[in-house]
Amino acid sequence: MQIYDISQEVFSSKVFPGDPSPKLNRIMNISAGDVCNLTEFSMCAHNGTHVDAPKHFYDDGKAIDEIPLDHFVGYAFVTEFDGNIKAEDAKKILEKAKFEDERAAERVLIKGEAVVTEEAASVFAENGIKLFGNESQTVGPEDAPKEVHLIMLGADIVLLEGIVLDDISEGVYLLNAAPVNLGESDGAPCRALLIKE
Repeated sequence: MQIYDISQEVFSSKVFPGDPSPKLNRIMNISAGDVCNLTEFSMCAHNGTHVDAPKHFYDDGKAIDEIPLDHFVGYAFVTEFDGNIKAEDAKKILEKAKFEDERAAERVLIKGEAVVTEEAASVFAENGIKLFGNESQTVGPEDAPKEVHLIMLGADIVLLEGIVLDDISEGVYLLNAAPVNLGESDGAPCRALLIKE
C-alpha cells in the first residue's frame, strides 16, 4: 500500500487573490525557558488544500460539519486535463472513471491547469458525483468563479481545491480528504491523502 500526500503545506500555501494568508505565532518556546513549545495560528478556511461546503455560496446551504463523511472519503478517479473542461470533456472523464471502477466515478480529481466551465459543472451535477477536486485554488474561472460554484455546490458536490497531483498517475485511488470539523463553517482545510493498494 502506498500513501500519497496531495496537500499543500499550510503556511507556504497558495492563497486565492484577496483572501488573508495563514499566519503562525509561537506563543511559548522551550528555548526561551517556557515549559513547552506552543503555536497559535490564524487562517482563512479556504487557504491551501481545502474543501468548500454549499454554505460557501448559499446562506441556507449545508455547513462543513453537516456533510456526510462519505463525500470526503472513498474511491476516487484521478485524470489529467489542461484548459477549459467543457460538457463533452466532463462526460468523457466520467465515462472513463466508470470504466475503471464504478465506485471511483463518485469522486473525480483533475491533475493539471483545468478550469471547469458552467456546462461541465452541469454535467457533474447531473451525474450526482460527491466530490470534485482540482489543483487550482478555485474550481471555476479565477476571475468569475461564482456560477460554477453555484451549480456544483447547489448539487451538494464537495469541492476539494488546491490539491497537489504532481507525482500522481491517472487511475483509481482511495481518497481521504476529511476536513477539520469547523462547525457551521463554509469550508475547511484538510490533509488530503490518496492510497493505492
